[in-house]
Amino acid sequence: MVESSKVLYEDDDHQYVWFGWEDPDTEEALVQSNQVLVVNQDQGYLFDPGGAFIFAEVAAEVNKYLPLDQIRYLIATHQDPDVLSSVTLWLKATNARLLVSRLWVRFVSHFGFSDTSRLIAIEDRGKIIKMPAGGEIVMLPAHFLHSEGNFSFYDSRSKILFSGDIGAAVFPKGERYLFVEDWEKHLTYTEGFHRRYMGNNAALRKWVTMIRDYPIEMIVPQHGAIIGKEHIPKFLDWLEGLQCGTDLLDEFYGF
Repeated sequence: MVESSKVLYEDDDHQYVWFGWEDPDTEEALVQSNQVLVVNQDQGYLFDPGGAFIFAEVAAEVNKYLPLDQIRYLIATHQDPDVLSSVTLWLKATNARLLVSRLWVRFVSHFGFSDTSRLIAIEDRGKIIKMPAGGEIVMLPAHFLHSEGNFSFYDSRSKILFSGDIGAAVFPKGERYLFVEDWEKHLTYTEGFHRRYMGNNAALRKWVTMIRDYPIEMIVPQHGAIIGKEHIPKFLDWLEGLQCGTDLLDEFYGF
């Protein structure tokens, strides 16, 4: 692993902590994933808690920063198993409630729990959580990028955007790094993923236009490397012009 956790922002009442997990002994079996813990005063907000297979490792690492019983919300960008298949374990280990797109409230119960009183639907246009020591977590629409019900999470105090699968990179074995340094090289690890997994250019342009209204210090995707402030304009410009998904139907249909 590059690192198991790193504090990306910290002040007297607030921390933004990145966690990155992968199995270094396998090449294809498991998707590398990142999680984020926001700690505000004595409350925790865990973004994309991850798959069931990595629950024990992620929980142990999170517990170094905050007791698990102080996690207030689990917040999921979308419904995929690498995002959320650990949710039953997290709900047993904490008193947290789960926020997820309204499209996936019924779907996520298939991961093995039935207590819908702990589920909160995020409506399509998003939601804002105000934190006790100041600042907000803003759930920004990212629909069709790559899920029909999808969100990015902006922490207004640290000015860090957790972008979910937008910005994801797939590294060859042994090549992963924590921060993007060479943007052109990084594109070789991210372009193929975006061309196939993002819905279309119209959705990307809608997201980019919205994101440009926010002051952002760094972008943390759910897979791959963190995009620092100096690379964000290049990243957004690239997304704005990218042909992907349904723009490329002729590549995927026919013999």
